[in-house]
Amino acid sequence: MPCEGHFDGGVELAFLDAFSQPALVTGDDARLVHVNPAAERLLGVRREVLLGRRLPEAAFTEEHQDAFREVSEQVLTGGSWLGELDAVRGDGSTVHVEITCAAVRRGGAVVGLICAMSESGTTADRGRSAQRLADRITGLARVDAELAVAEDVETVTKVVISEAADVVGATVGSLSLLVDPDTLALAGLRGGVAGASSRWTRFSVHDRTPAGDVVRTGETIVMIGREAIQERYPDLERAAEGERSMIALPLRVAGRTIGVVTWSFPGRRRIDLAEMEFYGVLAASCAQAIERIRAQAESARQAARVQFLADATSKLSESLDYQRTLVEVARMAVPDFADWCAIDLVEDDRLHRLAVEHVDPEKVALAVDLEGRYPSRRDARGGVWTVVRTGEPLLVPEVTEEMIAGSARDEEHLRVLRELQLRSVLMVPLSARGAVHGVMSWVMADSDRRYDAGDLSFAADLGRRAAIAIDNSRLHTETLEAAVRLQHAVLPVLPAEFPGWELGSTFSPSGDAEVGGDFFDVIPLPGGRLVLFVGDVMGRGAGAAAGMAQMRAAIRAYVAVDPDPEVVLNRLDRLFVTYDLGRLVTMIYILVDPEHDEAAMLNAGHPPPVVLRRDGTVDQLRSTGDAPLGIQPGARRLVEFPLAVGDLLLAFTDGLIERRDEDIDAGQRRLLDAVPGLASGDLSAQLDRLVEDLRDRTRSDDVAAVAVRRRE
Repeated sequence: MPCEGHFDGGVELAFLDAFSQPALVTGDDARLVHVNPAAERLLGVRREVLLGRRLPEAAFTEEHQDAFREVSEQVLTGGSWLGELDAVRGDGSTVHVEITCAAVRRGGAVVGLICAMSESGTTADRGRSAQRLADRITGLARVDAELAVAEDVETVTKVVISEAADVVGATVGSLSLLVDPDTLALAGLRGGVAGASSRWTRFSVHDRTPAGDVVRTGETIVMIGREAIQERYPDLERAAEGERSMIALPLRVAGRTIGVVTWSFPGRRRIDLAEMEFYGVLAASCAQAIERIRAQAESARQAARVQFLADATSKLSESLDYQRTLVEVARMAVPDFADWCAIDLVEDDRLHRLAVEHVDPEKVALAVDLEGRYPSRRDARGGVWTVVRTGEPLLVPEVTEEMIAGSARDEEHLRVLRELQLRSVLMVPLSARGAVHGVMSWVMADSDRRYDAGDLSFAADLGRRAAIAIDNSRLHTETLEAAVRLQHAVLPVLPAEFPGWELGSTFSPSGDAEVGGDFFDVIPLPGGRLVLFVGDVMGRGAGAAAGMAQMRAAIRAYVAVDPDPEVVLNRLDRLFVTYDLGRLVTMIYILVDPEHDEAAMLNAGHPPPVVLRRDGTVDQLRSTGDAPLGIQPGARRLVEFPLAVGDLLLAFTDGLIERRDEDIDAGQRRLLDAVPGLASGDLSAQLDRLVEDLRDRTRSDDVAAVAVRRRE
């Protein structure tokens, strides 16, 4: 008989009368609408008596009627079924029959059933048994092929509980997988009583269940008949009413059990050795498919973790703004590694929520509000403060209702916690050099995923990297602040003006943690004269800072004796020769004489100053090309230039005009274009703005600049 019937109302069913195999047809209410002669002979009842009766009551023993009702309900959804039940004859005797049931369709809609029967044990049945074996082998090959190419556990589950169940004739099929040595999780269920899936989402292998026993023993369980099932598992809920048989097979790989396949059959199913081998092959194929998928998933998972750590480390190392980068890392973790990610930092012995991320903005707002209304308690067990105190990570693989209820402070708190749907939690300390800077928390919620020990190791690694970034940033900030304080301590604080002069100065550090060697000063002299110098001790660090302070003190001392440019620089040259100071120093030294509206300059290898005239023109002073201090004593050329009332003189260090991969002349031209901006406004403020606009922040070089303007 075909496995599926197709007819419309205008076609008689008399064609079934020509078949030697008993056949019965029902409407969608299970009432018989056609009985062929072979079925009359098998049941020993005339078709006139059978027509209009419900098939379960008309053809099957009382104990198998519920079993057939279950079969008919399943087939009416559009499927098919092959199995064995006990039929009842008109004289009250019973006969064990094999039944094939399929849906009858009209215009694409299921309108009834067609069932073919064959009496077990007859010559014809033996012939059909050979065909059934061939069909099952074909079905096994098809299922095995689908399992071999399945790409996820969901596909394997569907094949096992649906397609494989159809091949073996089961109306109820389930697949449960081990999630830890003590726990099974239901991967999928077809058939069964309402609500069974939710009740068996997770259960202990130590519970008295067929699946639990199979996992513990690694052996197949076969139970034929409802009495056998109830005797062994009296508290087990029934898959369906009526007579039943059940088989539970272990999914074994490399000597270990990874899960259980359970099939439940209507009626008393006769299972011989050949059929058991058939089931064993199906279970083995299923186990191998799951293990292959898990291995592939684990490989992809590890690759994703490595890539994530690489990306996160890159983020953490590319900027010293650790707060911004930690927010980025939290965002990167969602949703691949967490449904939630929160980062709390310890500041002044208090927790500060730096970041909270979730794919749903409403959930983020809910979490922020929750933390504000119910902040983490210091004395709470198993919370953020526990990780801060111990410096140890915390893994909660399964967040239970008891945990949630126990942590709630009031009914509103409990309501919000339940709304967050927490399933699994992982917290790791952000620890570096023995200090805990904060805690990174990962939470699984909506996705219903769970964390395990492998996730703990991965998250702890990320936490260490984040903590190092925090520690480095804070250490850099402290060192930089110390360096800037040192720099400013040895640099002069110029007044806003001297009599007859307007002064402006600026010092802009490079941003790294080492102090530089830039120095400058402006010294008023009797008679209205003024000395201005700007210099640069090459190198960075304490040596450069010491050299800078040494140079400034020496120049001031020499100026006090005789401010003449040639005298001062000659003495500086002798200082270098006598004491072998060991550092290259460049500088500009200028003496201005307002009485004669002129200035005299000596240049020791330094960028030449710029003059902004009162009429707005800009003069670039000539570079003499003379050597730095101590290199060629006495071999410098004096440059004299006019400096009238309203003129502005700007001297600076090379950090203002030098840029990477660019000729210094380009920087000098850029400066000449910008200098007119100093013509009006507060001179120091304008000078700060000019430096910010022109300097190259990719270079680790400080910038010092001094400007003086003659006034009436």
